Amino acid sequence: MLVSEESATENDITVADVWEYLSHDEWEVALDLLEELGDVQPLPHGFWETLALAAEQMRLGTSAAWCRWRCYETRDGVIRADLTLRPAAEARRQTPISGAGVLRPMWNIGNRTLAGESALDIAMLWVEHTPSLEPGGRSSVRLAPLDPQRWRQLQPGQVITMHEDRSVAGTAVVLEVQRPSTTPEA
Repeated sequence: MLVSEESATENDITVADVWEYLSHDEWEVALDLLEELGDVQPLPHGFWETLALAAEQMRLGTSAAWCRWRCYETRDGVIRADLTLRPAAEARRQTPISGAGVLRPMWNIGNRTLAGESALDIAMLWVEHTPSLEPGGRSSVRLAPLDPQRWRQLQPGQVITMHEDRSVAGTAVVLEVQRPSTTPEA
């Protein structure tokens, strides 16, 4: 998964890079490097599970949560969107939302009830590249649906709405939908 020393460019991560940090007891930096690999290529479930365990042992809660999130994505796929929250003056929410996958809002993704009414579906929310998102703020996010099968029709460019109650809390444009490629290794 790491680039070999022979074919590495100056921007590539190699086994030697990771070992260098580990040999100097810079465990958190080594973990960060390994986490970044997931942005370059899809990595197996076992890789993320092992990183999550390492992060837990180092008491790095956010890193452990991120690696667990990536475990979910290897199993159920990736959904990324560009989310804009409604301003505090126009919405129920007056405080920032946590970025680390804590919030589980409802989403109108176009599903209908048997009676033909809009159905709301639940998905956890991970805000990318920031610890929180302020009311009125905008950021790319990742979604982890409670029932991934109900989200299979999602397409890039589709507009979906976030709800914390009956009112709209935010609007998102789907950026990316990646289905799981194979059954992840245990």
